[in-house]
Amino acid sequence: MIDAEALRAACLDLNGATEEFPFPRNPDVCTFKVGGKIFALTVVGAVPQTVSLKCDPEEARRLREAHPEVVPGYHLNKRHWNTVSLDGGLADRAVLDMIEDSYDLVVASLPRAQRLRLDRPGAR
Repeated sequence: MIDAEALRAACLDLNGATEEFPFPRNPDVCTFKVGGKIFALTVVGAVPQTVSLKCDPEEARRLREAHPEVVPGYHLNKRHWNTVSLDGGLADRAVLDMIEDSYDLVVASLPRAQRLRLDRPGAR
């Protein structure tokens, strides 16, 4: 089961990913960004631990229908974001795939120069 530390490690292992706590009024809200754009959002210490991830709208709908652990993004655009419960109901590989898909969607929206810098081997 992916816990908060495994979630953090998976997000930060992605090329160019950073961790920020950008909301002073909500200091426990942690964001993971690439190119200055959020690809994952979680609340530190939440029980159960959840993560909100960007998703293609059709895939988002399919995932929600297939998995009760996946719901429309909490306080986010529900067409493009899912909130995933990390309570063990989903296989770790499925959660990691969703994290990677979210990251890939955000990277694809970055300017070409930023994408090229991320593609270089060893770029962080």
